[in-house]
Amino acid sequence: MTRSVVFSSPWCRLVAETLATGEPYYMLDVADYVSVVARTPGGQLVLVRQYRPVVGRDTLELPSGHVDAGEAPEDAVRRELLEETGMVAGNVELLGVLIPDVGRLTNRMWCYFASDVTPAGGDVELEDGVVPVEVSASEAMAMATDGTIDHALNLAALFLAVSKRKVSLP
Repeated sequence: MTRSVVFSSPWCRLVAETLATGEPYYMLDVADYVSVVARTPGGQLVLVRQYRPVVGRDTLELPSGHVDAGEAPEDAVRRELLEETGMVAGNVELLGVLIPDVGRLTNRMWCYFASDVTPAGGDVELEDGVVPVEVSASEAMAMATDGTIDHALNLAALFLAVSKRKVSLP
């Protein structure tokens, strides 16, 4: 199988792989993602609200983002948590590594749990357009059930947290 880059940008590369039939199979080569289920000492889960042009509305999500070139996923999750929420985590635990889309994407999604996240203190400039939101675990699970939280990758990370008994179902 031969792969060739059809298109490249700072955000992604469109790659074609020649199949045994001679036909091209197209995939997107994008950076790995990280996502974190972050809990405060008071038991609240930290989410973020932001406008997403793809769906044309605000969404409620877990703090998440790309792993920069040469960056370890654990470092990326700490950076994203700080940039999006102004919070820091003493301990982060890997919940699992997922394949976001086996049919189109070449990357991985690293899912973490951070307990006892606290405000960083000082002047932390949050990512523009991202608003931190704290909710109880039961509220987050209700939002996952009623479609308020509808990002499939975030739901997967929440499921991993529930399955590993980091977050309880109501």
